[in-house]
Amino acid sequence: MGEFLTRGGTPWTPDYLLSIDEKLCIGCGRCFKVCTRGVMELMGVNDDGELCDPFDEDEDIERKIMIVKNAGDCIGCGSCEKVCGTNAQKHGAEGLAA
Repeated sequence: MGEFLTRGGTPWTPDYLLSIDEKLCIGCGRCFKVCTRGVMELMGVNDDGELCDPFDEDEDIERKIMIVKNAGDCIGCGSCEKVCGTNAQKHGAEGLAA
């Protein structure tokens, strides 16, 4: 991967969203709101611990969490990490293969 620079010429390393710990995530949606790239999606967790539609009224939803849906769209800005109150996200410089 090549070196990235800010507009001012300062070196910058993207900090990509790699994963979200579903045990720590509380599904507040703050990370979703600041992400301009549609990287995450809100999901429900049912009684069996399976992911499901969070708005399905026929499903017994225990709680809601965010998941990484479109990892390849992440630009590594770190905005989602800054607003996460539970530190549920793992970030790193590892990009996806081109």
